[in-house]
Amino acid sequence: MERGNQSLVTKFILSGFSIPPQLRAVLFPVFLIIYLITLLANSLIIAVVKMNPRLHSAMYFFLCNLSFLDICFLTTNVPTCLKGFLLGKNTITYSGCVTQMYFGLVLGATQCLLLAVMALDRYFAICNPLNYQRLMSRVICIKICITTWTSGFLISVVHVSFTITVPFCGHNEVNHVVCEVAAVLRLACIDTRLIEAVISGVGVVVLLVPLSLIIFTYLHIIATILRMPTASGRHKAFSTCGSHLMVVTLFYGTTIVMYMSPRSMISADSNKVIAVFYGLVTPALNPLIYTLRNKEVKGAVKNLCCRNKDWQRCEDGVLRENQKV
Repeated sequence: MERGNQSLVTKFILSGFSIPPQLRAVLFPVFLIIYLITLLANSLIIAVVKMNPRLHSAMYFFLCNLSFLDICFLTTNVPTCLKGFLLGKNTITYSGCVTQMYFGLVLGATQCLLLAVMALDRYFAICNPLNYQRLMSRVICIKICITTWTSGFLISVVHVSFTITVPFCGHNEVNHVVCEVAAVLRLACIDTRLIEAVISGVGVVVLLVPLSLIIFTYLHIIATILRMPTASGRHKAFSTCGSHLMVVTLFYGTTIVMYMSPRSMISADSNKVIAVFYGLVTPALNPLIYTLRNKEVKGAVKNLCCRNKDWQRCEDGVLRENQKV
């Protein structure tokens, strides 16, 4: 449908990775297995926290939200990547592309804010333990999570609204594995430098403000831990923060490289690899980091996995059969 020198784009073609079909055939089952295991692991964390009363605290409430975010993010982007591995070039409708961009940005922005909230939770728990229950009550935690999700939805409107209003000139091949704002904007007929500057500005605020809060809180946390009189107390405090710091490093490291690095410094293929790492590998590592480094979560997972009507209890990983008299 021609309109002067413009055309109405009804679908996009995702170019995917420039790799041989034989390699795609190997990568497809590998990434599919990682995808399914990651969905299972994050679902298991949510089930464990929900079913174990000892884990009904603010820290694990936010951990459940992080796992739910990872499940949503995987569902939004990974099936498109898998389809690209299977078919090579992948076709997606215009509305599907816009939906994927929007929810990908919603989940990314929400996770930025949620990681900052989790750092604030650790700050109150370690630096102000006497008022922790009051500052992080169940009602307050729910309100905080509603605020982070709402903020993510509103922030993402800015990015996507700028993208969908630009005209496209018929060329509809997106040089990426998923619909990503910067890659889609490269197909526009007009000069998009001002739009990209506005989007980058919003991205800087969304990324750097929560990251600054995280750094500020952990400086105070570390100072408080170092003043603790006992080595066991310091070790316990550091262990509760270590998992969160690892997740923050993975998430913000890949996100800053992907969204804040100059375009000339990163090739299109490198950006695709970073996007796959950000969209699949990071959510896969999150449950591993929290379960391997957290004794309470590990114990709860063992107890959940060991529940069976033929067993009376499971303690320290050893099943004890209920002896019938």
